[in-house]
Amino acid sequence: MNMKKKHCKNIVFFILLLFIAGCKSNQTVKVKNQNWTGTWACAQMQVEPHNMPPEPGLSGNTLRQIIKVSIGGNQLRFRFSNLFTDEQMIIKSVSVSNVAEAPAIDIKSQKMLYFNSNAEVTINPKEEIYSDVFNFPLQKGQLLAVTIHYEKAPKIISGHPGSRTTSYILQGDHQNDEMFSGAVKTDHWYTIMRLDVISTNKSNIVCLGNSITDGRGSGTNKQNRWTDILASRLAANKNTEHIGVLNLGIGGNCVVRGGLGPTALERFDRDVLSQSGTKWLVILEGINDIGGIKRAEDATAKAQEIIEAYKIMIDKAHAKGIRVYGCTILPFQKSFYDAPFKQDARDIVNAWIRNGNFDAVIDFDKEMESEAGSKTILSNMHDNDFLHPNELGYKRMGEAVDLNLFQ
Repeated sequence: MNMKKKHCKNIVFFILLLFIAGCKSNQTVKVKNQNWTGTWACAQMQVEPHNMPPEPGLSGNTLRQIIKVSIGGNQLRFRFSNLFTDEQMIIKSVSVSNVAEAPAIDIKSQKMLYFNSNAEVTINPKEEIYSDVFNFPLQKGQLLAVTIHYEKAPKIISGHPGSRTTSYILQGDHQNDEMFSGAVKTDHWYTIMRLDVISTNKSNIVCLGNSITDGRGSGTNKQNRWTDILASRLAANKNTEHIGVLNLGIGGNCVVRGGLGPTALERFDRDVLSQSGTKWLVILEGINDIGGIKRAEDATAKAQEIIEAYKIMIDKAHAKGIRVYGCTILPFQKSFYDAPFKQDARDIVNAWIRNGNFDAVIDFDKEMESEAGSKTILSNMHDNDFLHPNELGYKRMGEAVDLNLFQ
């Protein structure tokens, strides 16, 4: 009798184990099969010495950063970067919160993040890592605070220097500090890389570019790059409110070689193809390659080199089902890049862009020229350098993009 009872108990226990295993398996498949869409991202690079975190630094301290998302969602995952270093990064805790008035947060909205169910995470050299999926009522176009308490930060930091947004550092553990009073300010992003939402009907546009996409000349903490203007217009339109915008610009970036950060070709797979939910790619790159031409006899070859790189990027994106829109290079006469042979190179590249090689053309050159056929930018729309747009110029660019391209 005892043996029979024991045998029955074993059978019941075995069936229970199978049931639990089946539930876990179904839960895992459910997560894997979710449709992720990026709502915010920034291009990663090795932070230059003059853009490193100011004292007291990151190790042992707390960093609060502010981002503006494009589309909303209720289930999220955050990605963090240690890509450009040869040391481990140890993070004690991370949280996200609604912004009250930066750096202050709405503490009631605070949500702690986990990594394989642990609050603490070690990110190995040259790696990036996702948080666990978490619930948070993210609204489209809202500001979000990301607070990181570091145990150990590497001497070389991965990040995005051109944030155009202020970050805040406090010495010690201030993860639950609502006001963050007395924080040291720095206008750079560190460690944060991208934010995705779970969605069945949303998508995004990746904008790949240099400082003009990164927003040099826009207002700090104003979130008024041309990509921000585009994102706001998409969000306000019923036909496009489900479409987000990811800014993958790097100031000083080149398409093929030189410049700041990995070139557009080098970072293409990570910054474009690895994004979640991308349906469109907008490319505004090439001015720094052209500006770096030293000799007139090299101009044609450099223009062709940029064109060949465009072809590679178009083919790669098309293979992933992504439509690619080419932006003409803006006027730069009277700038520090100006030279007749550089203007010739720009004309060659812009002619190729306009000649039907992309799925569509966004003609920023015509939009920003001072008059028809001019090689000089509008006099009231540059940042006093005849190269970078100012806030008014970025507004004009963002409003010039035809929303019908994304319907």
